[in-house]
Amino acid sequence: MPETTTQDFPSIPATLREIAAAKGEARAVSLVRADGSGESLSWSELDRNSNRIARALADAGVSFGDYVTIALPNSLGFIEACYAVWKLGAVPQPVSSRLPQAELDAIVELANTPVVIGGDEIKAGRPVFSPAALLARSRDDSALPDVTSPSWKAPTSGGSTGRPKLIVSGQPAVVDGVGQRVWRIAPDDVVLMPGPLYHNGPLITTFYALQAGAEVVLMPKFDAEATLAHIARFRASWVYFVPTMMGRIWRLPEEVRAHYDVSSLRTIWHLAAPCPSWLKEAWIGWLGPDVVWELYGGTEGISSTTISGREWLSHRGSVGKPLEGGIMRAFDEQGRELPQGQTGEIFMKRAEGLATTYRYVGAEARTLPGGWESIGDIGWFDEEGYLYLADRRSDMILVGGANVYPAEVEAALEEHPLVASSAVIGLPDDDLGNRIHAIVQPREGLDLEDLARHLAERLVIYKRPRSFELVSENVRDDAGKVRRSALRAERIDKAKAGS
Repeated sequence: MPETTTQDFPSIPATLREIAAAKGEARAVSLVRADGSGESLSWSELDRNSNRIARALADAGVSFGDYVTIALPNSLGFIEACYAVWKLGAVPQPVSSRLPQAELDAIVELANTPVVIGGDEIKAGRPVFSPAALLARSRDDSALPDVTSPSWKAPTSGGSTGRPKLIVSGQPAVVDGVGQRVWRIAPDDVVLMPGPLYHNGPLITTFYALQAGAEVVLMPKFDAEATLAHIARFRASWVYFVPTMMGRIWRLPEEVRAHYDVSSLRTIWHLAAPCPSWLKEAWIGWLGPDVVWELYGGTEGISSTTISGREWLSHRGSVGKPLEGGIMRAFDEQGRELPQGQTGEIFMKRAEGLATTYRYVGAEARTLPGGWESIGDIGWFDEEGYLYLADRRSDMILVGGANVYPAEVEAALEEHPLVASSAVIGLPDDDLGNRIHAIVQPREGLDLEDLARHLAERLVIYKRPRSFELVSENVRDDAGKVRRSALRAERIDKAKAGS
């Protein structure tokens, strides 16, 4: 049997055109705010509008293979912009619309984008156009010649270093159905997306849903009760979460959660950050073990694991087994493969004969001989091949010669009902080398002595924070991620300035 190649699959623009022809004025994507207001696009409108925007981008200098930086919040315009970029054979390069100027400048320089698609607040040293402005520049909404971009996405990552890089997908902009199968997305699904589209998980799952012909409902920003209200209103069957979102929903008063009908849910996924076991168990008990799913993997796509709630109950704490096509192993600091049960750095590679899944612009991969690559995580495998994660290599804190993984301490902190979010870092200590410092966003009424007693019941003494810092803002971003290296640097610099 001849090998299947990406040339055997339709392009993303051709797939949209086909779905639009079949579904016409049926709703494709909606934006719904916490108060219930919003707007929507039909499949025909999405196809026609993206044709107009594509022509305007071409007039502005966008060509085949260009990276096009998209600095937009969750919006209909974000969806239109990505399709328009693909229709020119260019590559969507999404970033947060709230990036610090220096970071945006660095990414724009890396991408060498001809234009930036963003709001009036964006300053980028390149022409900046909003989706509305691009629509106004062209009235021609007829179909464009079919073209396939050499890469279907190029999201960014600052990682633990804070230095931005582009992670350019190795897959061209075609629809092969693999993403839909992995993520359990069907054409009749209603997909609710509360996560920020500039992050890889929300980005790929939103477009996998649209490529399947499923309806997508976007939220401008996560809100716990509004998420439940939207599930009930739209009869959502598929939802993306990060553990922070799950925790905030679970901590709503029980009568609030019970008020909304969530029986339409067939699949919820959580990813992007460690999920405390108590929280995951609570959700499995609420929705059922066949509804709750978890995925672990990097934007690089070298290898990923998945696990259902039912599997997890038999392998508590695991993130699952590697999917077909990817291989994972644990290695020690000398680059030696470790046996099952021993903790080390997780390295990945593609199965023999499979094409690479990505390339970096602005960074080099961390590698070992034999084609192994690491995205910096620490973990171990059990005798059945299930992976259990500890933390990121760069985030590990050495305290008096003992390894402390911040994610474990944060999980214990956030199990307290009056902790809204937390981040744990190591600060210099003359005696121990590092001391554990907890940055906590409290709920009203949090008592630090009570929090310390709570932690004493859950953590060995050397893992407990020696100091606490209360902050008013969420210490994690909209995707549930925390930049511990930046938090640590800020506090060390502040201490130096005060000494």
